[in-house]
Amino acid sequence: MTRFLYDQFAKDFLKELLTPLGEVETSRNVAGEVREIDVWFTPHPAERRGNAEVLGLLGRFASQAAIFEPFRNAVTASQIRGCLSKLFDIHANLQRQANRENDRIDETNLPWLWILSPTASTSLLNSFKAETDLDNWPSGVYFLGEGLKSGIVVIHQLPTTEETLWLRMLGKGTTQKQAISEIARLPVNHPLRSNVFLLLANLQATLQVSQNIEESDRELAMELSPLVLQWEEEALRRGQESGIQQGIIIERRANIANLLRFRFGLIDEQLSGIIEPLLELPPEEFTILLLQLSREDLLARFGR
Repeated sequence: MTRFLYDQFAKDFLKELLTPLGEVETSRNVAGEVREIDVWFTPHPAERRGNAEVLGLLGRFASQAAIFEPFRNAVTASQIRGCLSKLFDIHANLQRQANRENDRIDETNLPWLWILSPTASTSLLNSFKAETDLDNWPSGVYFLGEGLKSGIVVIHQLPTTEETLWLRMLGKGTTQKQAISEIARLPVNHPLRSNVFLLLANLQATLQVSQNIEESDRELAMELSPLVLQWEEEALRRGQESGIQQGIIIERRANIANLLRFRFGLIDEQLSGIIEPLLELPPEEFTILLLQLSREDLLARFGR
């Protein structure tokens, strides 16, 4: 999967899962040097929080403010240092705010950093003094020094249990395929099933129209095809034709947005304004136009 496609899917996936538990921002800028936090999470007050248990291990991570940085390929030492730098900038900003208000910062409320990586070598983990805590956490979860408030989740080392399902969806290859098959077997009334199916349908559609993707990602698109078909058939059997239609519209809107980001980077106000007109076209037509036309041609044809 191209890095952009994975980044966008991972952000959308985590946002969908974590929103019932708190406020979620994606691509949040860090003050100072322009850098982005992939997913910034702030928990709701206890009386407003959804059921964290349904998210298993991810729900435990979301027990407090947190930064999530997912990687499609094995994280590098440089990338870990970059993530830590963003975390320390956030901590420093919170400290300055507390100073301005003549307040003391509560260390327990400082956000944690969770780096999500499919794999990580022993030498890399050792170089950051990353250690497991198997009495309290499953294998695959590594902690840096206590004061760093950081953890590295090596997704392919997580046990294949219900608790780790949602994190294993962000793995690669066999690990991700196993998670997909488990999602397909979830009860029809599972609270996350329908929305996650929609995200996976969007991912599959995007992969199908993307060029220059890895063979493993073509295989992933094929793996997702029966899952998407299953979701649509289930909705039909429940007599939710209107829901399917709405889901199709949401999926197409997401596809258009993904293609615009793929071609032009961030979607500004002008590009955002052409999404609705493009929705009036069949998918095969708007896909070709978005892949072939320049920004200027698209704005001239669909801008309002």
